[in-house]
Amino acid sequence: MFIVLLLLTLAVSLGTSWLVVRFFRKPISDILDRIIGESIATGWKQFLIFALYVVGVSNGVQLWKLEQYLRPDAGAPSVGRPLELSAGAIALEVYRTIVLVLQGLAWALLLFFTISLVAFAILRLAEARRPPEGGRA
Repeated sequence: MFIVLLLLTLAVSLGTSWLVVRFFRKPISDILDRIIGESIATGWKQFLIFALYVVGVSNGVQLWKLEQYLRPDAGAPSVGRPLELSAGAIALEVYRTIVLVLQGLAWALLLFFTISLVAFAILRLAEARRPPEGGRA
């Protein structure tokens, strides 16, 4: 039953990450194309998507929490015996996985969009200070 829970939390983490990445793929692409140019943006897009999957899975599959179902000394509230793995516990773990994946991805995307906003502002300032082309004869 523990293996089912482990695989289920992994699948839910990957699925939730996939939905979030699918939803944000276009904005990420547009931002990177504008800030760093289309020629090298492809590699950065792939890296960012990979990083989002890593963040999603690492936040969603909490091994220390799952260990409480195997070992009584893993910090379980009832010292001496492992937590009971029931249908209710599995449902709670799935819900916890979804929430934690979304939370981790929200922080990662907030960081990306904040840095992108700063980079975009710097680009706009640089463009505003540049003299117009063809202005002098």
